[in-house]
Amino acid sequence: MAVESETSSPAPGKGDTAPRARLEVARKAERRSRRYRRDVRWSPYAFVTPFFLFFTAFGLFPLLYTGWASLHRVSLNDPTHMEWAGLHNYTRLLEDEFFWNALRNTFTIGVISTVPQLLMALGIAHLLNYRLRGSTFFRVAMLTPYATSVAAATLVFVLLFGRDYGMINWALGLIGIDSIDWQNGHWSSQIAVSSIVIWRWTGYNALIYLAAMQAVPNDLYESAALDGASRRQQFIHVTIPSLRPTILFTVVVSTIGATQLFGEPLLFGGAGGQKGGASHQFQTLGLYLYEQGWFNLNLGRAAAIAWTMFLILLVIFPLYAAVARTLRKSREEKTT
Repeated sequence: MAVESETSSPAPGKGDTAPRARLEVARKAERRSRRYRRDVRWSPYAFVTPFFLFFTAFGLFPLLYTGWASLHRVSLNDPTHMEWAGLHNYTRLLEDEFFWNALRNTFTIGVISTVPQLLMALGIAHLLNYRLRGSTFFRVAMLTPYATSVAAATLVFVLLFGRDYGMINWALGLIGIDSIDWQNGHWSSQIAVSSIVIWRWTGYNALIYLAAMQAVPNDLYESAALDGASRRQQFIHVTIPSLRPTILFTVVVSTIGATQLFGEPLLFGGAGGQKGGASHQFQTLGLYLYEQGWFNLNLGRAAAIAWTMFLILLVIFPLYAAVARTLRKSREEKTT
C-alpha cells in the first residue's frame, strides 16, 4: 500500500502548471493592453510633433526674431550686435517716400493682377463646368502655368515685353501702335508684371471655382430653368451667389499673394531688380524689404518692413470678415 501511495501521488511542482500558464497569459495580455492604451493616447502627439518642431524652427522663431530685430539697429554684417532703437525703424518708414511708393505699387499691381485674374478664372470655370470633350485635358492644362517655375515664366515674359524685339511690341506694330518701353514706363511695367501673375494663377483659381461649381445642387438650376432662366441668368443668379464664400476665399488668398509679391518683379527688373526699375516704378514691399536687408544691410529696418506688411494684412482681414458677415446675412434673409 505504501508503494501504491507513493507512485499515485503527483510529482512535486506539476500540479500547478496550468494555473501558472494562465497567469502568464493574463500578464502578457495586461502588458499588451497597457501598450495599446499608451499607443492610442500618445501616438497622435508623436505624429504631429515633427510639424511643431519644424514650425518652431522655421516659422515661429524667425517671426519672433524679426519682431525683436525690428526694435533694434542691427546690420546684416554683424547680426549678433544689436542696439536698442525702439520704434525708430517704424517711424522712419512713415517718413520714407520709397516705402510709400512701394506700398502704392503693391496696391496697384495687386488690383491690376487680382481683378482680371479672378474674373477670367470664373469664366473659365464656368466653361469647364459643362460637359466638354477632353475636359480632363483642359483641367490639367489649367495647372500647367502654376506648376511652371517663376524664374522660367518671368524670363519668357521679359522676352515677350522686350522694347526692340519683343513679340508684344511686334503685335502692336501690326495695328499701328508704336513700341512701348514696358520695363521703364510706370504703368506699362506694372501691367507687364501683373500679366505674369495673371498667367500663373488664373488656372489655379479656375480649378477652385470649378470644384465649388460642381458642389452646387442641380435642383437650383432645374428650378431656374423651369422659371425660364437662360444659362446666362442661371450663372448670374444661381452660380455666383452660391460661390460667394469661395470667391471671398480667393480674394483673401490673392491679397496675401499680392502683398508678398517678390519673384516676378525682381526677375523682370533684371540686374537691378531689387529697385523695381530705374525710378522704382514697380518696386513692391517685398522688393523694398529685400533692398533694405540684403543690399543696404539694414536688417532692423528690413524686419520692420516685414512686420509692417503683416500688420497691413491684419488690418485688411477684418474688412473681409465684415464683408463675409454681410453676405451671409443677406443670403439668410433671401432664403427666409
